[in-house]
Amino acid sequence: MTTLATGGKPMLVEIDFRVKTYDVDFAGIVSNLVYVRWLEDLRLKMLDEHLPLEPEFRLGRGPVLVRTEIDYLRPLRFGDQALGRMWLAGVRRASWSLQAEFTLEEQLVARALQVGVFVDYRTLKPLPVPEGLRRGMQDETTRGGK
Repeated sequence: MTTLATGGKPMLVEIDFRVKTYDVDFAGIVSNLVYVRWLEDLRLKMLDEHLPLEPEFRLGRGPVLVRTEIDYLRPLRFGDQALGRMWLAGVRRASWSLQAEFTLEEQLVARALQVGVFVDYRTLKPLPVPEGLRRGMQDETTRGGK
């Protein structure tokens, strides 16, 4: 897994996640699949705040994930209150990457990397990354965060 950025965290979003009964597996710890759902919640919040998807969908384009990596470092259990954070880690011509972390009482319990592309939904061909994501990365760079 790529190491987490040491500079700023462009487009940072945070969500508190309370572990519910349906989030735990037979061993009483949060199921691996729950982290994927939490990553989706974080990614959608970030896009809602910085690049709303409805206009993109109306134009026949939108994001598609091509990679997700998760390092599980410590277990979470029923009733735990985890803090999830996600930020834009990089932008290339046709792809973008996001990094995320989950903490419990300020201790890292999991970290993740996601890579995506924007595609034309008719052809499924990749498109250049939308200006809203490029601008988010550039804004952080001009503030000295990266």
